[in-house]
Amino acid sequence: MDRRVAIVTGGARGIGRGCAHALAERGLAVALVDVLAAEMANTKAEIEALGAPCLTFEADVAEHTRAKEVAAGVLAEWGRIDVLVNNAGRPMPVGILDISEEQWDATIDVNLKSCFNYIQAVAPAMLARGHGRIVSMSSLNAHSGGVTAAVSRFAYGAAKAGIIGMTRALAKELGPHIAVNCICPGLIKTELTSKNPVIAEREPELIEGIALRRTGSPRDVAELVAFLATAEPMFITGQDITIDGFQWNR
Repeated sequence: MDRRVAIVTGGARGIGRGCAHALAERGLAVALVDVLAAEMANTKAEIEALGAPCLTFEADVAEHTRAKEVAAGVLAEWGRIDVLVNNAGRPMPVGILDISEEQWDATIDVNLKSCFNYIQAVAPAMLARGHGRIVSMSSLNAHSGGVTAAVSRFAYGAAKAGIIGMTRALAKELGPHIAVNCICPGLIKTELTSKNPVIAEREPELIEGIALRRTGSPRDVAELVAFLATAEPMFITGQDITIDGFQWNR
């Protein structure tokens, strides 16, 4: 493979799909990881229509062994891994008095442990090449504890805050060869958020609290991800970058 290779978790739809498109448009081969097989197949067709090779792996990102299998599969097919986008996540709208241990564990596993799973799986290949980029999806909730539009509550915020701490620590541990950053999106309109009645009903009000007077799109986030994944030279690492149109009602 003479082009760079990216893995995007949660790549079937929403922000992950947007990231896959943006990376493919910049000439990268893209491997998608998701549990949504049918939607992932659609995204694969879109990526290939852009002229980029695409692999798909149906996988639960919380499974540690499966992450290693995905990395091995990408290396067997393409021989390299240059970029990892840890995008997969899940909401958790249950508060501290009602959440079960199983719900807490699932929230941490999908949102935070998944980042550990895939970073550990791809880091050896990146270090062997002496170059790599890792971008993980945190959230504005990691800073705010849940904005006024937030459906997810404390467990989600805790997991996303953990991504920031992991990013800072791994930027030191994996530098100078691998740049490690994370992104904290605010209110982004995706297939999932569009179906949420709370957000849909309050959208005009929420937009009034955003300086750019609109919700974000997957493409907004994807352009930032693509920059962090491909820009040369790169003097940004260990950072959590907020992308929220300046949402002041945090």
